[in-house]
Amino acid sequence: MKVIICGAGQVGFNIARHLASEQHDVTVIDRSSELIAKIQGSLDVQALVGYASHPDLLERAGARDADMIIAVTLFDEVNMVACQVAHSLFDVPKKIARVRAQSYLHPMWQDLFSRSHMPIDVIISPEKWHRL
Repeated sequence: MKVIICGAGQVGFNIARHLASEQHDVTVIDRSSELIAKIQGSLDVQALVGYASHPDLLERAGARDADMIIAVTLFDEVNMVACQVAHSLFDVPKKIARVRAQSYLHPMWQDLFSRSHMPIDVIISPEKWHRL
């Protein structure tokens, strides 16, 4: 399986490590050259420095034949746009985004993440669970 991970922080690094250990084809994107250097020095994955929501960078990462994108950068909007670009331009089948701001997840706006609006298949929102 070919997977693009947007974000090389703790979450992205651990996802990449797990998927690489299972012999998946993984590419990690992050705007921090230091985090990308850490990834390249310790994991058997491709790694690119840049903005994860930019179409040209997603194309360089192999989005045209990717099976999944997992967007876990520090910024909700980058994660959402990366998934939208992956869907609209590259038809990536599975899109996962971390969305921390609860205003995006309010039941009143539940249609936001539908296929016809912002097609994200799975939302990761750790903050939501802390409020239970």
